Amino acid sequence: MKRVTGIGGIFFHAQDPAALRAWYQRHLGIDVQAWGGAAFSWDDAGGSTIWSVGGDREQFSPGKASFMINYRVDNLDALLQALRDEGCTVLDKAPDSEYGQFGWVIDPEGNKVELWQPPKGQ
Repeated sequence: MKRVTGIGGIFFHAQDPAALRAWYQRHLGIDVQAWGGAAFSWDDAGGSTIWSVGGDREQFSPGKASFMINYRVDNLDALLQALRDEGCTVLDKAPDSEYGQFGWVIDPEGNKVELWQPPKGQ
């Protein structure tokens, strides 16, 4: 089974999200949009990686890091089951949405890792 196929997104928690977004826009040239992030398109594969800065700490719980990486996967249900079988701490899967399927695992350092199966065709 193929596990991770790419990075779907990188999400930062910030004490002052507007100031941090402005810093990245000014100094690194990231085209920050009104929703608080940017999408980097993959020309060769037809996908994209989302970059986002926000102030909602809850999306990172129970992890302690100020960031979370979202990994693209082909078969979320099979991967979550494989991780459970391997003794990993797997959190409840989110309900399916128009954005696809999301699940989470906690790595050995206590970081919350997001796994994302995009909708068909993305």
